[in-house]
Amino acid sequence: MAFQQNSRGGRPNQGRPQGGGRSFGGNRSGGGRPGGGRRGGGNRGPAKKFIHPSKFINKAVAKADEIPYASKHKFADFPFGAQLHHNVASKGYETPSAIQDQAIPHIIEGKDVIGLANTGTGKTAAFLLPIIERQSGITLRPSVLIMAPTRELAQQIDEQFRVFARGLDLYSTLVVGGVNIDRQIRDLKRRPHFIIGTPGRLKDLMRRNVLQLKNMTTLVLDEADRMLDMGFLPDIREIVNEMPKERQTLFFSATITPEIQALVNTFLTDPETVSVRTSETSEHVEQDVIEARDKMHKVELLEDLLKQDAYDKVLIFGETKFGVQRLSDHLDNVGIPSAAIHGNKNQSQRQRALKQFKDNRVKVLVATDVAARGLDIPNVSHVINFDTPQTYEDYTHRIGRTGRGGARGHAHTFIEQR
Repeated sequence: MAFQQNSRGGRPNQGRPQGGGRSFGGNRSGGGRPGGGRRGGGNRGPAKKFIHPSKFINKAVAKADEIPYASKHKFADFPFGAQLHHNVASKGYETPSAIQDQAIPHIIEGKDVIGLANTGTGKTAAFLLPIIERQSGITLRPSVLIMAPTRELAQQIDEQFRVFARGLDLYSTLVVGGVNIDRQIRDLKRRPHFIIGTPGRLKDLMRRNVLQLKNMTTLVLDEADRMLDMGFLPDIREIVNEMPKERQTLFFSATITPEIQALVNTFLTDPETVSVRTSETSEHVEQDVIEARDKMHKVELLEDLLKQDAYDKVLIFGETKFGVQRLSDHLDNVGIPSAAIHGNKNQSQRQRALKQFKDNRVKVLVATDVAARGLDIPNVSHVINFDTPQTYEDYTHRIGRTGRGGARGHAHTFIEQR
């Protein structure tokens, strides 16, 4: 494979000699001018914001100078009951992460907490474990409401809850869109202790008078910044207004904007702030562009990359549901195990694809931005932007899925040949 030196520094652009292209049909030709064009499907959706190719190039900052966090506690030090300690130990947890170490004592004391932490820092256990401990002996049901921005994140929280709550006679119901509402209504009538869901479906069930919040003792807003980004603020306000003023509220976000600060002022009482937010993950991700003549060339270059050993767990972002599915099918057909998540997949299909990727049964997950929001996938070696993102903020969200936990991350963005 031939290489062309990148004129802007960073890793070499990967080119390929002319000729011999494979067939890969598409509703768009060309590699796509960065930031140009519109959201897939003709004139639907807003125009992309122009992003200069240089914004997709960055030498990673070495993490060698970062001082490892020194935890003040071991999990065994926390005042949990014997069964909860057993469940924690069975997960292999010994030393808490920074957010767990600092937030758990405040939450056990019943204080409101603002947790500022990047995704992938262990914040789910930071709020689940002390809430589970505080629920022992409480007979009111349901008493805990956990809101998350996406179905996938809500599902992940519910899965962790079930592991931590094993043997404690505590039960949860998952309340998200895209799945049968009648089953969720039946589950709610069984009065679970924990309700874990997304704002839209929670509001729908509340308006049907199926979901009663007047006895709730605890509220968790997870990834609050993402929920606001996705336009859930009115739904959140409507839901929280139905809850008792006297409650414990835990608020987790990667950032504090004026809008989020206003929410904090409204929802929380004398909160403790725990900030373990690190510098932008993208600073630790090696970023470069790959120039392609057209869509067929882009697919050829992608195949060549994915056949290299270093590309062992790759998240690929595409622009449209149709394009994402077609690319995933094509990779499967040429012997590169792949799964796809996008808006046309139902919840069980999304979960199956995500599990295949997490369990390394497929090495590639192809996703749209919306479907991938809120996902926490460990050990992603590379993020590849097959289609350029709508905005630079979307770009930073995408590439933030790699380079976590001290590992070196890599991100490539395909652009039109210059």
